[in-house]
Amino acid sequence: MAHQLHLSRRLATLLVAIGIMCGGCATARRRPPLGPAPALTGQAAAGQLAFMDKCNRCHPGGEAGLGPALNDKPFPDFLKRFQVRHGLGVMPHFSKDELTDPQLDAILDYLKALHENPSRASKSGA
Repeated sequence: MAHQLHLSRRLATLLVAIGIMCGGCATARRRPPLGPAPALTGQAAAGQLAFMDKCNRCHPGGEAGLGPALNDKPFPDFLKRFQVRHGLGVMPHFSKDELTDPQLDAILDYLKALHENPSRASKSGA
């Protein structure tokens, strides 16, 4: 029974990894800004700061750079969390000491703001 549980977990991990890697193969969003981005507030503003510190060098402004674009990925947050915590491919993993759960929550809110208003990426210091 323990062997079957171990195989089920490995299969689930493999499926998550394949889903994330396939999504990383999409092309970067290259649309012109739609207008001025509204000011970020609360959690998303904190997320922008954490994103600039931990993520922006590989995912500039949420777009493709050294890493794939993030602001056009429809993946649920739990998959993004898995990718951040475990790393896959060339992406490093970030432990809870390097990136706290509240920081990760804030980054995910910031990415939602980028997805909802793509003109924000051009104004985020990328």
